[in-house]
Amino acid sequence: MNFDLTEEQKLIQQAAREFTDREVIERARQNAREGRFDLELVQKVAKQGYLGAIVPQQYGGAGLDYRTYGLIVEEIGRGDSALRTVISVQTSLVCSSILKWGTEEQKRYYLPKLCSGEWLGCFGLTEPESGSDAASLRTRAQRTDDGWVINGSKMWISLGNHARVALIFAQTDPDKGHRGLACFLVDTQQEGFQPQEIKHKMGLHASDTAAISLNEVKVGPEDMLGQIGDGFKVAMSALDSGRFSVAAGCVGICQGCVEESVNYAKERVQFGRPIASFQLVQEMLAEMVLLRDASRFLVWRAGFLKDMGRPNTLETSIAKLYATEAAKQCADLAIQVHGGAGYVDDHPVERYYRDVRVTTLYEGTSQIQKLIIGRALTGINAFVPQ
Repeated sequence: MNFDLTEEQKLIQQAAREFTDREVIERARQNAREGRFDLELVQKVAKQGYLGAIVPQQYGGAGLDYRTYGLIVEEIGRGDSALRTVISVQTSLVCSSILKWGTEEQKRYYLPKLCSGEWLGCFGLTEPESGSDAASLRTRAQRTDDGWVINGSKMWISLGNHARVALIFAQTDPDKGHRGLACFLVDTQQEGFQPQEIKHKMGLHASDTAAISLNEVKVGPEDMLGQIGDGFKVAMSALDSGRFSVAAGCVGICQGCVEESVNYAKERVQFGRPIASFQLVQEMLAEMVLLRDASRFLVWRAGFLKDMGRPNTLETSIAKLYATEAAKQCADLAIQVHGGAGYVDDHPVERYYRDVRVTTLYEGTSQIQKLIIGRALTGINAFVPQ
């Protein structure tokens, strides 16, 4: 693996950094304060080509590789995790699933709309009683003469209130377990699809999060993504992509913590000199750099394997586990460097601290990532009773 970026990657990285500095950072604090999902900013992101970065150009995407996509997500994550969530859900969960599992007709119909930002999509896997155990879904899909009828509920669904299409995972035959799961492309503009905003979150105040009720929701036979029994595989492949983007976004948080802390430590004067001259402050800065660099290289390794078409579930889980936990530590250290000033949102480290906490929960908790790693090491699946 070559750690040097190509000239094209450097240009894309620089463009993403300038866009983040110019457009994202200016809005992030106020959007978080007001709990506003900034649709105008989402459209600006779409015009940059970030909502379909890894989708081939023939379907309206930018046709970038995963490593370059990771560079973009890192820069956006440095500016605002709520906006990074939009890119992760739209690109890594929704677009990648349609790209991998969709028919040619589905790809040509949905992907250009999603890549352009004309439509937003959401990923309806998690339920009130089903989180890490994705095979235990209670949402049911019943076959009818002209398709399927879906009943159930979903929880913690990013973009659920604004999505025009929803990937809904449902059980077609409870007796078959995960072999009965299917994924459906659901039109959200029908009466039976009822999202409700989830408020009072600890972080990601500018992100759209929904609980969704599905009451006699209708889909046609052409709206299934893959076949009956593919639902679990669709979900797992999507999470492999989603975990990569979450990890890359957390590298951005680490980077932001380093930059903000270095600047503050050089400006803040105590005992007649900048606190950057204190050994224990330098120790905290050094620790953040170690966490950032280790996270970045693990993300790059996962991206490299994805681009080579090689198995990468293990390496992606390692990157997701390490980068999310590292970003938590960096945010904590950054507030410590800032002292009382870091406890209010005049500085972005306060928002980093709140926003980063959920990254160790969604798209597979840190404990789930450890079980994936343990399974790879031992050949024993801890998810299945022995």
